[in-house]
Amino acid sequence: MKPPKRLQSLVDEGLIDEVVRQLMSGKEAAVYVVRSGGRTLCAKVYKEATERSFRQAVDYTENRRVRNSRQARAMAKGTRYGRQATEAAWQSAEVDALHRLAAAGVRVPRPHNFCDGVLLMDLVSDEQGNAAPRLNDVAFTPEEARRHHATLLQEVVRMLCAGVVHGDLSEFNILLGADGPVIIDLPQAVDAAGNNHAPRMLLRDVANLRAFFGRFAPDLLATEYGPEIWDLYRRGELRPGVALTGRFEREAGAVDLEGVLREIEDAREEEAARRLRLQAAG
Repeated sequence: MKPPKRLQSLVDEGLIDEVVRQLMSGKEAAVYVVRSGGRTLCAKVYKEATERSFRQAVDYTENRRVRNSRQARAMAKGTRYGRQATEAAWQSAEVDALHRLAAAGVRVPRPHNFCDGVLLMDLVSDEQGNAAPRLNDVAFTPEEARRHHATLLQEVVRMLCAGVVHGDLSEFNILLGADGPVIIDLPQAVDAAGNNHAPRMLLRDVANLRAFFGRFAPDLLATEYGPEIWDLYRRGELRPGVALTGRFEREAGAVDLEGVLREIEDAREEEAARRLRLQAAG
């Protein structure tokens, strides 16, 4: 197997001893098992071109910090340098989120190094020492589903207490490690306080967990953990390990937060489409 040039360059520089095999390839990156300093690690090689939509880029990158005003202007104009800066910011967002969440005790792979678009991090293994499967490849008993669901809800809480919303959490980016589920794929992670889309993304993340584990434990489908978690966060009462009930009663006459956010999203999409039409006409 011939590794990609960026991965091979890390081998040539001595940062990686050996590329063992490729684990998977997706639209954002290819993932490899590597050996480095006597350890078996995971190398995530980000692809040069991605297939993210305009709407996703706007939602996920809102209020992300960049190095300087020149970079921000170039990113806004979509110049070649700006596109490179946007891609670099997208990649570094995952690195930053992993460091931040690992320090907060969240169940994520621990990052080791990031160089030239290659992220080295812990390889999540199953009980046999093999690369851990994604949740979507595993069937659960009702009891197992409830247990893993409860574990992941507390990880969502811990992430939110660290100021981070995953933004795309589902059974496809959670691995079942030897000691339980581990959350992966965080380039789209958003700042909970600085991104207007954070409430909607948090609700969607929790709803995805409910829908998946509800296949195995249907009683979970009636729960309302998402609104409960966000309400606790909004009121400053969210803490790691908080006791959750799965029940949430909306106040009479209260604003429909989800409805308002949908309207805002629709308006943003319409404005984006209008601008694209104007650019095409010009």
